[in-house]
Amino acid sequence: QVQLVESGGGLVQAGGSLRLSCTASGLTLDDYTMAWFRQAPGKEREGGSCISWSGGSTYYADSVKGRFTISRDNAKNTLYLQMNSLKPEDTAMYYCAAVLALYDACSASWSNGGEFGVWGQGTQVTVSS
Repeated sequence: QVQLVESGGGLVQAGGSLRLSCTASGLTLDDYTMAWFRQAPGKEREGGSCISWSGGSTYYADSVKGRFTISRDNAKNTLYLQMNSLKPEDTAMYYCAAVLALYDACSASWSNGGEFGVWGQGTQVTVSS
């Protein structure tokens, strides 16, 4: 059974840091392009960051660029998101997602999320002011 499980969310003060993890089972992570998405209550889902299967290419939304770092350890079948300088507007449910990699890059439309066929259940991040 293919499964993605996120962890590492929690409550943090503005300016603080969190590290999210996404552990995959039932699939070989290096066959997949991976991404982190987030959704706040009453808002549309937002693509935050994407990483190619090798980890050689990374992509970020403007809202998180310079503060968040996506990385992966294919040997551990785990995806990470290091979040620094957190802001209250980062408060959301964070989801990891996977799509079979056709090439070693994220597609031009990755942030739409529609191509990702495997999703985790999410982990809540709350940033207090």
